[in-house]
Amino acid sequence: MGTVRRPGAFVCGIDAAMDVIGGKWKVLILWALNKQTCRFGELRRLVPGITEKVLTSHLRELEEDGIVHREVHAEVPPRVEYSLTPLGYGLNEALGPLGAWGREHVLGQGAAEGAPGGPDGVQGGPEGSPHARNPRARADRVPTDFAGDS
Repeated sequence: MGTVRRPGAFVCGIDAAMDVIGGKWKVLILWALNKQTCRFGELRRLVPGITEKVLTSHLRELEEDGIVHREVHAEVPPRVEYSLTPLGYGLNEALGPLGAWGREHVLGQGAAEGAPGGPDGVQGGPEGSPHARNPRARADRVPTDFAGDS
């Protein structure tokens, strides 16, 4: 069952954007898909702690919103891959400054502490997960390498 959209107009653009990315897991799914096309199992490994039910639900919602593309390959066994649409990449770029704010104000990492890489100073990918880089980071916080190197 997907989330129910609020009736009526949004108050502002942030309100509308939060309706698309709201929840604990959607931004982490976007982060994981920013680097590569992924199959369901790969996504589940890249987003530690997410259940199959929630991942399935969020992927469907992101697909309905035009953020994620789902491609089914006619093979046996069936192979399904998920990737970001141009709209999804644009959303990730917009979330980069939010990730930088979280690193500075929540995780306590200043700009000088970041490694070279993307626009927010760090590189993405599974080896750069928040758990591998920062022991203080938790799965329910913004990853330290959210924006990748766009």
